Amino acid sequence: MDRTSNDLRDFKDDLKDEKIYDEVSEDVSKTNANGEISELAVIVEGEERTTWFVWLLVCCTSISGLLFGYDTGVISGALVTISSDLGPAELSSGQKELITSATTLGALLGGLLAGMLSDYLGRRPVLALADVIFIGGAIGQAVCHTVWAMIGGRFTIGFGVGIASCVAPLYIQELSPTRLRGRMVALNVAAITGGQVIAYGIDAAFENTHGGWRWMVGLGSVPAGLQFIFLYFLPESPRILIRRGNLNMAHTVMSKIYAHATPKQVDLKVKVLASAVRQSIEITKSTTLVQRCRMILVLPVNRRALIIGCGLQAFQQLCGFNTLMYYSATLFEEIGFNQPTAVGLIVSGTNFIFTLFALKYIDIIGRRKIMIYSAPGMIVGLTLASIAFHYLTLKTGGNLVEGTHYPRTWSAIVLLAMIFYVASYATGLGNVPWQQGELFGLEVRGIGTSLATMTNWGANLLINSTYLSLMAKITPAETAGLSLEEVQMIFQRGFGIKDSQRLRREKRALLRGEKHVQA
Repeated sequence: MDRTSNDLRDFKDDLKDEKIYDEVSEDVSKTNANGEISELAVIVEGEERTTWFVWLLVCCTSISGLLFGYDTGVISGALVTISSDLGPAELSSGQKELITSATTLGALLGGLLAGMLSDYLGRRPVLALADVIFIGGAIGQAVCHTVWAMIGGRFTIGFGVGIASCVAPLYIQELSPTRLRGRMVALNVAAITGGQVIAYGIDAAFENTHGGWRWMVGLGSVPAGLQFIFLYFLPESPRILIRRGNLNMAHTVMSKIYAHATPKQVDLKVKVLASAVRQSIEITKSTTLVQRCRMILVLPVNRRALIIGCGLQAFQQLCGFNTLMYYSATLFEEIGFNQPTAVGLIVSGTNFIFTLFALKYIDIIGRRKIMIYSAPGMIVGLTLASIAFHYLTLKTGGNLVEGTHYPRTWSAIVLLAMIFYVASYATGLGNVPWQQGELFGLEVRGIGTSLATMTNWGANLLINSTYLSLMAKITPAETAGLSLEEVQMIFQRGFGIKDSQRLRREKRALLRGEKHVQA
């Protein structure tokens, strides 16, 4: 008989000694594919009910999500109001990209380290560390006077965002009733979108204030300071407590999570959890970090989990959603909206509302189904936006030209398409990937969540560090607005990119000159 079978036999003997084996023998017989006792095998009273303790714990932890959303969303309004405060008369596209992508680069590094760091220090201390970083980054941005100082502040904030985006969902998952785990993590995602709504609201409030962008970025230190205080009163994850040998404290925390359960049911829950943690400890003790990293790639069960976790996180970013969050004010300003920050608030509000929809139904519908049902809506929204942009820019050769008065009807359709896209995204792809922690066993959970979070921010970095440059360099069709003869001409000295751009500029200049003469 192997070690796992012995563990299971000893565990059943323990239950018999406490005279509760007969009540739960059927549940205990349910083991996973590896023969290990699974926490999911035990159903206790109160699995579908939450207590004030759980709500308080999740709400306090979700401040990390709020900070995540606020600090990634606030830069949208700040970029259009900085003006000459950082030295240049106006920030170039490259400087805006550096300021924005610095956050993502910091988040990539923070996310990579966070999961593994929390395995050693615990979930709660790492969240507290993120708060300290949030406070330092917010103050650093608020007092900076150069572009590079701003980039440094955004990088610091990004490091905190990466830690929070990795550890907060993990901490919530390990402190939530099993059957409500998806809903509790979705609450953290709702806090992210709520943070973006608050960011756009703050942006709109300070949009016309001299130096208002300093208030925009600096106010992020307030919720970080509050969470730092709250964390002092929150417990450590029961899994970390058991790993440290503190069974009594783990039992106390579990009895608060399952307050409606009987003492016997809580005892069983703790025993099952302790068995899983014990097996994880044995694996951890017998392997180095390098070996565990190899194990997550070599073992099929871990590799499949990693493919799903990283794949979903990559898709979440490569769909381009965060580009809309970072640059929505810039985009809406270019298509003719007089109050672009306020319009961006509509988009972020849609994101928040439909995240609440996911919060209610993710555990009812299921992770996979909610993704399948919402994905077509994203496709429809993006297709409609593409069509609207085509007709919106017909008179400007397929380009967004600053100062041009675009048809309000097509601008409104662009906004409608974005709302539809965001609603679909928030319902599925915006939520489900953050359930990543439940895919991995405890012995590789920190590594797995770190790699998945790193994938998220890596894809994010790729998108937002090139968006404005692509908008400036790439047009919907290089031959748009040119006659057939002109199309032939542009290929005489190469592939025609520069020549086509030059010809379109000349034609637009002639067109504006003719309109001026007629006026």
